[in-house]
Amino acid sequence: MTPRDKPILIYDGDCGFCRRWIFRWKSLTRDAVDYAPYQEVQKEFPGITLKQFQSSVQLVEPNGEITSGAEAIYRTLAYAQKKWPYWMYRNVPGCRPLSEGFYRIIARNRSTFSELTRLLWGDQLAPATFAVSSWLFLRFLGIVYLIAFWSLAVQIVGLAGDQGILPARLLLEEIASQTSQGRFWVLPTLFWLNSSDAFLYGLAIAGAVLSVVLIVGLFELPILCLLWAFYLSFLNVGSDFLSFQWDSLLLETGFLSIFLVPFTLKWSRKATFSPPKIIHWLFRLLLFRLMFSSGVVKLASGDPTWRSLTALRYHYETQPLPTRAAWYFHQLPGGFQDMSVLVMFFIELVIPFLVFGPKNLRLVAASALVFLQILIFITGNYCFFNLLAIALCLLLLDDSLWPKVWTTRDKKIKLPRLRPWPKLIQVPLAAIILLLNLAQLTALFSRQIPWPSPIIQIIRVTGPFYIVNSYGLFAVMSTTRPEIIVEGSKDGNIWVPYEFKYKPGDLKRPPMQVAPHQPRLDWQMWFAALGNYKNNPWFVNFMVRLLQGSPEALKLLESNPFPERPPRYIRATLYRYRFTDFATRRREGTWWQRDRMGLYIPPLSLSGQREERRGSLAKKRSPSAA
Repeated sequence: MTPRDKPILIYDGDCGFCRRWIFRWKSLTRDAVDYAPYQEVQKEFPGITLKQFQSSVQLVEPNGEITSGAEAIYRTLAYAQKKWPYWMYRNVPGCRPLSEGFYRIIARNRSTFSELTRLLWGDQLAPATFAVSSWLFLRFLGIVYLIAFWSLAVQIVGLAGDQGILPARLLLEEIASQTSQGRFWVLPTLFWLNSSDAFLYGLAIAGAVLSVVLIVGLFELPILCLLWAFYLSFLNVGSDFLSFQWDSLLLETGFLSIFLVPFTLKWSRKATFSPPKIIHWLFRLLLFRLMFSSGVVKLASGDPTWRSLTALRYHYETQPLPTRAAWYFHQLPGGFQDMSVLVMFFIELVIPFLVFGPKNLRLVAASALVFLQILIFITGNYCFFNLLAIALCLLLLDDSLWPKVWTTRDKKIKLPRLRPWPKLIQVPLAAIILLLNLAQLTALFSRQIPWPSPIIQIIRVTGPFYIVNSYGLFAVMSTTRPEIIVEGSKDGNIWVPYEFKYKPGDLKRPPMQVAPHQPRLDWQMWFAALGNYKNNPWFVNFMVRLLQGSPEALKLLESNPFPERPPRYIRATLYRYRFTDFATRRREGTWWQRDRMGLYIPPLSLSGQREERRGSLAKKRSPSAA
């Protein structure tokens, strides 16, 4: 036997399965291990018989020690710093016989497993890198942040300003009065520094500017930290108006993205840096939980429309802000709607498991999930949710799936070495996030676990930072559409409606495509209509602002029917809205038809002079029944 200075793994050169996996192991071990087909080196190793060469791989160490089968593979991978498989092989009971038994099954069915490998991984089994996907994901994330901050900039003063519906100042004052110290940990927000209208608007504009910087690709690490802190600040003072799942999803995604980029302020040629595997798997887990939870909550709720597959017969009409396309989808036959629900459940409950699979399965998962998000975007206005979900799908695509021109670079150009976040940060971070994910998943299945007090403390402390959140839209499907029409009057006899920018009102106005912008007042009007005004104190505040003629609140509406002076009285009437059909729209030109259900809130007028200090009831004057 010829002495060697490093180990050599000898395989069957005629075996397609062997060649594919040897290519992968070469990429992992680099120069630490030599590889050769036994057809070329058999004479150098007279101690190994032809039958042994043909039955399994043989690893020959520099000291002459020979191992074969599964053990040879594990020892080879140990040279690639993947030592845990070999440790388990040697120390975990049952691991050795299971590994060797599975190896023998594969060895006897090489052609079948070779085809299966090609089907799942393709022809190239090089370790996956995600440099291009990560670079594109960050550009998408920058676009989402830009949309989110710009959308807030045009309405935040009307929502949370001093003369807005729910003033942030009053919420902060209430919390400050109840908390002697550590108020930042109770409500993490930069608005503790200043909660004026100018600061609210300025921080939204600053977030939009920083988003453009992220899109350009400058200073990703500090920019991502600032964007997350800015949006967290808004969410924690936005009360009901920033309580949507895509707001918390943006924060969770934004937080993980901080650890996706190199641990440096200078990141040139981003596509040369593949993110840390730990962080990349946390993104996969986020996407899995987002989609899987959406399917589980629909079935776990016990809602009969989901279980009978009839939910989409109502959804397009009863969702918060339908689009014009939703009107057309609503006209489709019931059988098609029911089949669509079945397809949706398959995508939400089965496809998410593929995000943890090999390359081709991840490609299938990304394609199916993106397809679903495009359909949702076309038929509904869900802010930036669809764009953010599609951005997460990008991280499933490794570099081999992109054009080669995107992944090649001039080797003559010397690039700086980019360092990922230290493992001392990555590992504890992953442990905490996995723990929080476990808590969310057990809650999803209504499992009450008596967590130890340290874990409960971690959950409590991290809660206000929205690091891990629960998801699942439309657990219960609304089968009717109540709609609130707000009306003002100068004399209590003639009532004039306030027209909102996007929600249904005028029967002849078609549903509008407004996403990815979210008119948050219009959205909250949908939730308010499902309950009553006593359970929606923000709605009472809104009525008061209209009686006061607040310019900030009026800017949230399409127009002001009382431009000279505010109305003396104001009321809200509840209607049931339904889509028309083709014949009615051709005949009358209407997209909606409605029936009056009664008063949502009786006529109100201003009386008294008191300031409500609760964040959920921020008003300067109390309304009274007229």
